[in-house]
Amino acid sequence: MGKYAEDAKELLRLVGGKENIAAVSHCMTRMRFALVDPSRADVKGIEAMKVVKGSFTQSGQFQVIIGNTVADFYNDFVKAAGIEGVSKDAVKQAAKKNQNVLQRIVTALAEIFAPLIPAIITGGLILGFRNCIDSLYLFENGTKTLCDISQFWSGIDSFLWLIGEAVFHMLPVGICWSVTKKMGTTQMLGIVLGLTLVSGQLLNAYAVAGTAAADIPKWDFGFVKVNMIGYQAQVIPAILARLLWFIWKNFSERSHRR
Repeated sequence: MGKYAEDAKELLRLVGGKENIAAVSHCMTRMRFALVDPSRADVKGIEAMKVVKGSFTQSGQFQVIIGNTVADFYNDFVKAAGIEGVSKDAVKQAAKKNQNVLQRIVTALAEIFAPLIPAIITGGLILGFRNCIDSLYLFENGTKTLCDISQFWSGIDSFLWLIGEAVFHMLPVGICWSVTKKMGTTQMLGIVLGLTLVSGQLLNAYAVAGTAAADIPKWDFGFVKVNMIGYQAQVIPAILARLLWFIWKNFSERSHRR
């Protein structure tokens, strides 16, 4: 008998019993449940337990706050329930059936952008630092920037733009890769699609405003002309392009099977 055996049995009863648990896991301080029927959980009863610090529902998961001893509690709980624990990712997948359409869309978008956050933060810091050294007129009575009076900082400014441009101008590449990873399809094809959206053959999106309409390159198909403009730093076109490709691919495969 573990230290939390009785509390574990009580929590099992209050969440609706073994048959109401689709999956269970834990993190640093919380028990994470994917419940078959969340309405069967006695929230007030659970929060009244001495061992419980609180509870809440997030992204379809019913989470019970235990504290730093959650690992020991979890071990006693799975023994009392006679079930096997799973990973947090498995609980997330099981909990999706408890989400409405809007919640599923938000969750999908969050999972797409989460891997890109470190790069976006890095790019933002770089661009912010560049603005400080090449756009703030703090020297010689407010007439010059740090880059204007120092060749070293001017070189740093130029070099950092290499990284900043890669992060934001090439953002569709990361978006297409992340969408492909989320869908479980060939990630290299996602990268290729992203590179196509920012190809050097296309007019850079940032240069469109300064280009005369007559000078914008076009594909001429005879019956219609299409402007050759890139999608630098844009998110929605990359997501839509990848989703359309995925739908077309699946439709083609089903048609072929028939």
